Amino acid sequence: MELILASKSPRRRELMTDAGYSFRILVSEADETLPPDIPPAEGVKILAERKAKAVESSLPPEKSETAPVFVIGADTLVELNGVPLGKPKDEADARAMLTALSGETHRVVTGVAVAARGKLFSDVETTAVTFRPLSQEEIAEYVASGEPMDKAGSYGIQAGAVRFVQKVDGEVDNVIGLPRKLLAKLLREAGYDPGKETP
Repeated sequence: MELILASKSPRRRELMTDAGYSFRILVSEADETLPPDIPPAEGVKILAERKAKAVESSLPPEKSETAPVFVIGADTLVELNGVPLGKPKDEADARAMLTALSGETHRVVTGVAVAARGKLFSDVETTAVTFRPLSQEEIAEYVASGEPMDKAGSYGIQAGAVRFVQKVDGEVDNVIGLPRKLLAKLLREAGYDPGKETP
């Protein structure tokens, strides 16, 4: 059995490595555009499925059913009062997002999909995160560090932004970008056996 992570995210790679998975990375080239009015939970699930399917379809035919390949796709979005916050376009966008999140509770929504043998297994995890009130000086300093620029919602809870967090209701792994309990559940449903991993 072989695992493939269809993501270039270093956070997802670290989460899977820390969980003890053996895997390789094939970055998905799937189209990530969605209708603007699609609900966030539906959108991240669709994108996770697209990523997993795109990589699975690019693989050579499996030699046998005894050595299946499991492709993992994921997509994370931050939602504040119904408004989705993706990765910032620039520093001004990052400052605007963090200002909006200051003193508020937002939701982090991650879609996870496993593609195996032409079938898809997918679901969504949601975590509520509350930020304490932030000063403009704190926000400017954090944005200047460069950390927010490749992250949904313009922050990384596993790094510098941990000091902004007042409360987390749900899985912290989900906020980082890959809910590992949900991933394990979907892999089981897909028939993955960690004892039969391909080295």
